[in-house]
Amino acid sequence: MAIEFRSVTKSFADGTTAVDDFSLVLPAHKTTVFVGSSGCGKTTLLRMINRLIEPTSGEILIDDEPIQQRDPVRLRRGIGYVLQNAGLLPHFTVVDNVATVPRLNGVPKKQARARALELLDIVGLDRALAERYPRQLSGGQQQRVGVARGLAADPNILLMDEPFGAVDPIVRSELQTETRRLQRDLEKTVVFVTHDIDEAFLLGDQVVILEKGAKIAQVGTPDEIVENPASDFVAEFVGVDRGARALHTKRTPRGTVLVDAAGRTQGVLVDAPADAGSVGEHLGAGAVAANRSGSAP
Repeated sequence: MAIEFRSVTKSFADGTTAVDDFSLVLPAHKTTVFVGSSGCGKTTLLRMINRLIEPTSGEILIDDEPIQQRDPVRLRRGIGYVLQNAGLLPHFTVVDNVATVPRLNGVPKKQARARALELLDIVGLDRALAERYPRQLSGGQQQRVGVARGLAADPNILLMDEPFGAVDPIVRSELQTETRRLQRDLEKTVVFVTHDIDEAFLLGDQVVILEKGAKIAQVGTPDEIVENPASDFVAEFVGVDRGARALHTKRTPRGTVLVDAAGRTQGVLVDAPADAGSVGEHLGAGAVAANRSGSAP
């Protein structure tokens, strides 16, 4: 399902304009990532899609149908939503947390629980955890349960609001890899919010860099943004002239390596396969490998 924002504005009672005349199409079956500093309006944009926040003006459409014409409760139950801290119900077991939305939609308990167990398999969780409570899980396990719950009603749209911000870097990398796998397998329309440009480039088919008021600084693929930043703001935000993205080659006795602006080796230069992914995918993977080896901060 494609999502379209048409001249959307959101002003709050205190006079703050979080979103100022935002227009954009989020393509179906792709991952669009909103990325920007705190307070730029990215979470407000995401929460307007499932009507947790109502726009002050403009309209949002899903497959050309204005969402303001739909019942908000039914709309939300048909859209997956994954929060930063999972948002699990503490007194429900894992399997019952995952089965919550199908049960609210009238699915019989036995059928909903059976589907929940299948979803634990899909997100890489052992079924032995099904009868545990959220407090008995690690942070990464809780986030996987949150993703499973978001997928439980088989939604066409999945909203993910900084879902991996509260876990450690190694778990975050694992969850990012799992998210990419799920998108390849399930082909949902995913809207992902983050403040981390590396995460945005790793996960996004379409990356939207936002300034204050949800003003679009640039929208494009990771390749397009890295290769041709639209402004000095984008170049600085992305870090094309510094850090791990400002790479140059260095010859060594064992071959050519890539070195960042601080002189730290980030990876080995090899011939890319014919089906190689985006610049963002390779840089993200390289950064993860470097972090794990201790050769980068």
